[in-house]
Amino acid sequence: MFRSDRREPRPAVRSLILLAAVLLGTASCSFPSSSSDGGSTADPTALPSAGTVPSGVTDPAQNPDYARFYDQKVTWSECDSDFECMKFQVPVDWDDPSGETISISVNKLPASGDDPIGSLVVNPGGPGVSGLDYAKVAEQAFGSSILRSYDVVGFDPRGVGESAPVACLTDKQYDQYTSAESTPDDEAEIDAAVASAKSFAQACQKNTDQDLLEHVDTLSTIKDMDVLRQLLGDDVLSYHGASYGTYLGAWYAETFPWRVGRMTLDGAIDPSTTAEEYTAGQAEGFSRALKAYVTNCQAEGDCPLRGTVDEGLAQLATLVDRADDNPLTTDDTNRPLTQALMLTGIAQALYAQQLWPLLTTGLTQATKGDGSGLLSLADTYLERSSNGQYGQTLAANPAIFCLDVPETRTPDEIAADAEKLSQEYAPLGGSIGWGGLGCTQWPYKAVMERKELHAEGAAPILVLGTEDDPATPYEWAQALASQLDSGRLLTWEGTVHTAYHQGSSCIDEKVEDYLLTGALPAEGTRCE
Repeated sequence: MFRSDRREPRPAVRSLILLAAVLLGTASCSFPSSSSDGGSTADPTALPSAGTVPSGVTDPAQNPDYARFYDQKVTWSECDSDFECMKFQVPVDWDDPSGETISISVNKLPASGDDPIGSLVVNPGGPGVSGLDYAKVAEQAFGSSILRSYDVVGFDPRGVGESAPVACLTDKQYDQYTSAESTPDDEAEIDAAVASAKSFAQACQKNTDQDLLEHVDTLSTIKDMDVLRQLLGDDVLSYHGASYGTYLGAWYAETFPWRVGRMTLDGAIDPSTTAEEYTAGQAEGFSRALKAYVTNCQAEGDCPLRGTVDEGLAQLATLVDRADDNPLTTDDTNRPLTQALMLTGIAQALYAQQLWPLLTTGLTQATKGDGSGLLSLADTYLERSSNGQYGQTLAANPAIFCLDVPETRTPDEIAADAEKLSQEYAPLGGSIGWGGLGCTQWPYKAVMERKELHAEGAAPILVLGTEDDPATPYEWAQALASQLDSGRLLTWEGTVHTAYHQGSSCIDEKVEDYLLTGALPAEGTRCE
């Protein structure tokens, strides 16, 4: 999140890969970097009705075994100023509906218009990023026409935030964990990294209900989403998912195609990628974004990376290599900038061009031995507050990711793949490659299948791809749009994670026209 989609993955050596992310559109999560109003003037039209349930499939909403969840009564109460909140119950294990249950927390910003057309459920990515927090910034994340016409609904997926959260380490332990070796160089360091990943997993087992840890996968969450749809009183689910949120949306469409309303999938993940392909894709994506940054930095005149773009990248790689043995001092005397934290800070700044000046300042300081600026960027990525407290994403992310993405490689095979990525995509590729190590030590096997999703029979789905998206490469959006039977790709020629409400009025207008009227942009539409 790097997190993929909010940002953007695993409990590894403190890998930079954390699928989805934190603030400012980071890691496989995406929050808005622009507060511009989309400006759409399209007149809202009624949402489509539910389609036909495929032959041989039983609609869970009509299944007596699940009646107590679909028919439960919920009470909305005022919260967070203009919002309403509620909780609803779902089974821990959807295959055992009579067993233990958990609560899913939901918030809603009611539509400001007089004639709303329904609910728009939103997810910012991760996995592991709070959907409640995403909804709380709805007035910055969505255009005024959307806010007039839809109730914007956020929820924390199971294992996240206020919905039976996964817990692993203490704040002090996270300080050690996030600064640890991220590119093991020899057998001793590899052994230490494997031991660290195993220790992390054991801490999660100790501090979280083990039945829950086995059931925080995406397939369980999309079943929770269908209960939420019913409790909202909607015949179909209208949905906006960013980064990892696109994986949730695509799997919902695959599982409940007859319940798809209007669905936008922004910063898409290719559901068919293997663990190896996933890390390779992110390594390439971040490498493209880094080259774009260096090109821009050198054109600005105050760039600490001199010469050609390739020479600048080589200087940056040297700076990163030196930090492996010689961490930089920072304005926090107890926290030097290790190589892992340096790479995390660099990655954070690549999620949005608005952060590039901060990266230039941080790199300029780093060339003089001061790691304070890059540490600040890393802390934003890691959701570490000034008082040393960490957000919950670091715990939820690997728990979900390792159930979603089968990791069949051995540590030796991951080491070999990481070395290839290090050579091809320096200086970030090696650390991204090592990100797969954590899932090799996770105590629960993946339950999701990596495959193409077609969502046969679903209403039209709009897929957004940004050409130089670092965390979810453009090729993933192309792949998902082509796989979905009703998918339509909208392309932004930008350098930022996700596309909607990131600064392009062209993108915003087309997304909002679709959400309001169901009208898709023309095939092959590109926005500059």
